[in-house]
Amino acid sequence: MRRSHLNQHYEPLLPHGSDDALQEANDQMTDDLKNKISALKSLSIDIGAEVKYQDKILRDFDDDMERSGSFLSNTRNRVLRLARGGHNYYILYLFLFSLFVFFVLWLILKFR
Repeated sequence: MRRSHLNQHYEPLLPHGSDDALQEANDQMTDDLKNKISALKSLSIDIGAEVKYQDKILRDFDDDMERSGSFLSNTRNRVLRLARGGHNYYILYLFLFSLFVFFVLWLILKFR
């Protein structure tokens, strides 16, 4: 802090021959800063690689979901076409078949 109104100026307290000590301290801090910068650089490179990998996974997942959605849409359209047709007995046949399967399973479990 500077107090010029009291004629007090900041003067660092330097012992004699401290220029070498200051230079060594600056060199040490410079080396520490270089190490930290290189660590940050490698970390940012690793983060970039991870982001690219996860972006690829998300794109593949999106493609799979799109294919599944189109498959389900086609299946739904086929079921609707089947329901619009005059063959309404398919649902009855499906219901009777499922009752038969459940009855057979019940018999197997009961007499086991």
